[in-house]
Amino acid sequence: MREGMKKNSGESTRLNKYLSDAGFCSRREADRLIEAGRVSVDGQKALLGQKISHRQKVAVDGKGITPEREMILLAMNKPAGVVCTTDRRWGDRTVYDVLNYPKRVFSIGRLDKDSEGLLLLTNYGDILNKIMRAGNYHEKEYVVTVNREIRPDFLEALSQGVYLEELHVTTRPCQVFLTGKNRFRIILTQGLNRQIRRMCTALGYQVTKLVRVRVMNIELGDLKPGEFRQVSRSEYARLNELLRGSENPGMRGKKT
Repeated sequence: MREGMKKNSGESTRLNKYLSDAGFCSRREADRLIEAGRVSVDGQKALLGQKISHRQKVAVDGKGITPEREMILLAMNKPAGVVCTTDRRWGDRTVYDVLNYPKRVFSIGRLDKDSEGLLLLTNYGDILNKIMRAGNYHEKEYVVTVNREIRPDFLEALSQGVYLEELHVTTRPCQVFLTGKNRFRIILTQGLNRQIRRMCTALGYQVTKLVRVRVMNIELGDLKPGEFRQVSRSEYARLNELLRGSENPGMRGKKT
């Protein structure tokens, strides 16, 4: 991709990491494929947790997988009405249809179908795991519009944490800023399923528009819906600084 953004290829690596670094899928999805018997190494059925060398031949469903030597990291403005999955069984348009990128990448986290804004996509599993792990407390910022005028006690409740009965969890304290009579900015350090929508509903509000504007130091900027750009060298350098010391659950073989 560019100098300083090369992948590191060692003598041996776990098979799920190999598939992730090759840009084929996330480590978690790689484990599912291995468990399903869809992955082979040198023509033999692969085993979960297996280590391989880069000289061995890996295939998924009989198709050879070649590692991508250069790391790809894209920032995209995901339009509303588009899903962050490759599953087309429901006929939805996916971010990959919109992106139409010539190499295989996968999203770092997801935005639900009705939400829009910044989505990072990569072919490098280590970055995905470090950014997404909730225990690393990395910031994601959103601009949210709700269906009625915002009361001060609503913002206070959001900032202190909201109990989500359907998930049996109280959200982490977060930063919230009023930006209009029915609009606010919120900075989260966790990513529960439809978290902001659930928080608002629990407090008697309905989200009418939700836009993610920042993931850590990467900002949406002036990207129009459906547009994408390469993350700059300076952005990547700063991202690496912020990720320094972050846990990567894949290094321990755990899923989060």
